[in-house]
Amino acid sequence: MPAVNPTVITELRERIEGIENLGARTRTILPFGVPEIDRRLPKGGLALGALHEVAGGADGAIDGAAAASFCAGIAARAGGRVLWCYTQADLFAPALATSGLTEDRVVFFEARDEASILGCFEEALRHGGLSVVVGELAGLSRVASQRLQMAAELTGTLALAVRRWRRPVDARDFGQPTAAFTRWRVTEINSAPMPVRGVGRARWQLELMRCRGGETADFEVEACDETGHIGIPAVLGHGSDATGDGQYRAVG
Repeated sequence: MPAVNPTVITELRERIEGIENLGARTRTILPFGVPEIDRRLPKGGLALGALHEVAGGADGAIDGAAAASFCAGIAARAGGRVLWCYTQADLFAPALATSGLTEDRVVFFEARDEASILGCFEEALRHGGLSVVVGELAGLSRVASQRLQMAAELTGTLALAVRRWRRPVDARDFGQPTAAFTRWRVTEINSAPMPVRGVGRARWQLELMRCRGGETADFEVEACDETGHIGIPAVLGHGSDATGDGQYRAVG
């Protein structure tokens, strides 16, 4: 059998990779701006042109408030137009604005059932004119997630699946495998005490439960600010940003 020229093999591999990537944009990333989080993600940030899952912990598995705020912050930092799809008409637009996603940038779509949400989710991702598409879902099968992932990859659109359920027991579905690049759980915890009367910046226990090509981890973070950024409390970041008066500064 004659020897195969290594150059021919290299060229063949390049052609195969080109076919596999036909129609897909070069994937980029959206950093959180928090080193403790970004260093655990491939290439230092959240992959664009990919599907990511987010759910709330504890009671947040039903109301989805913290998960929605987390996704709003991501969408705010991504820029561009956003489509938000849901079946439960309890989304409060001014609350999204406190996480940086203002009403002039987001279009809301209310559907009667999750089949309609999945259909709209996929079509919006394939459209290519949006920077982010958010879909609120209880169920997400592996096949459905693969379709969403392929649609996001095709146009480079960021896909965020906010998982929320009507009963706490149904949240067990969050452990089933999907094609999502990352899977996050956001649980509300007590905010930091203030030296004066009032409520401090909200805090979350943020769990990176799955990360393709990266590390799993959990973080105690300060919730999104009006620019969409989260932060690590200074006393948890080795004290380098402590103000000395009991206050904390976000490092994001």
